[in-house]
Amino acid sequence: MKAKTSSKESSINGDNGACGGEAGVKRAIFSSVLVVALILLVIASFIIGRYPVGIAELVRFLLTGEDLTEGGILKTVVYHIRFPRIIAAIMAGAGLSAAGTAFQGLFRNPIASPDILGVASGAGFGAGLGILLSGEIAVVQTLAFAFGLLSVGLVYVAGRFVKSNSTLALILAGMAVGGVFNALLAMLKYVADPVDQLPSIVFWLMGSLASVDNRDIMFAAVPMTVGLAVLYSIRWRLNIMAMGEEEAMTLGLNTTRFRFITVVSATMVTASVVCVSGIIGWIGLVIPHICRMIVGPCHKKLLPVSALMGAVYLLFIDNIARSSASVEIPLGILTALVGAPVFLYLIATNDRSWA
Repeated sequence: MKAKTSSKESSINGDNGACGGEAGVKRAIFSSVLVVALILLVIASFIIGRYPVGIAELVRFLLTGEDLTEGGILKTVVYHIRFPRIIAAIMAGAGLSAAGTAFQGLFRNPIASPDILGVASGAGFGAGLGILLSGEIAVVQTLAFAFGLLSVGLVYVAGRFVKSNSTLALILAGMAVGGVFNALLAMLKYVADPVDQLPSIVFWLMGSLASVDNRDIMFAAVPMTVGLAVLYSIRWRLNIMAMGEEEAMTLGLNTTRFRFITVVSATMVTASVVCVSGIIGWIGLVIPHICRMIVGPCHKKLLPVSALMGAVYLLFIDNIARSSASVEIPLGILTALVGAPVFLYLIATNDRSWA
């Protein structure tokens, strides 16, 4: 019995099984490809756009700070427009993917996503309220972040009243709280000014990085970094939760405390993303699936790989959104057009790599 338990703990900690061997080689190759892709996409993101920047011009400016353009327009484009947008896309993609991976592992549910506990609904209501009250971006972001956290707090309090199945209780409470905030958001749309406020609310809900600046990055960086750091440090314990709650308790894991820490950390990450970029769906649902099919179910390795792929994916989508048409396409539209067919494919192929 002791040898069997020791074997389980070794597998959980990544010493063998899905965390090593051939899976490790495949993971290393896949991670290397993603790193190269991210570097190339960052370079391309600086170059492409309505104001084209040549590679030689970009390299000279980054190395020497020399700006030969009239009025210093190159510095404005590179430092104040494209740099914060690139960083925001990387942060948002990585954050949503990591949060989705954590929720899917915690709830042992392949359709779990970062907004499963009502974060997006609460943040959407907060943003709509901010637009209705003042329209100032700082107010909108602050209320979006606050109501995103509040919604999950309400879900967690509601879930505590159910003793039989705490995981199912959280999911059902998330559906209920999300429904309430969606109804409140609909009420805000109903009373909003149809000429100015209503279009702003609708566009924000579609998701976009068009107005991101360096202040937005600083606003979201701290809670997102804290949340991601906590998720990274406890990621191997998600392997224990994936074995079932009773098995996890047998192995000495305090499942109640672990669930609370994971939910709070993933919520901080998700709320930080939503308050800056608006609601961008499907990333936290589909990207963890794809990574799990490639690198295996070991969360010790899966979570960082998912974060990396999410960063690559959203940066790629953002480049398409701002360069493929004369009017910028909201990110939520593009991620849904790509994510929904991929998810249907996973269902059609009866993928079980999450189990």
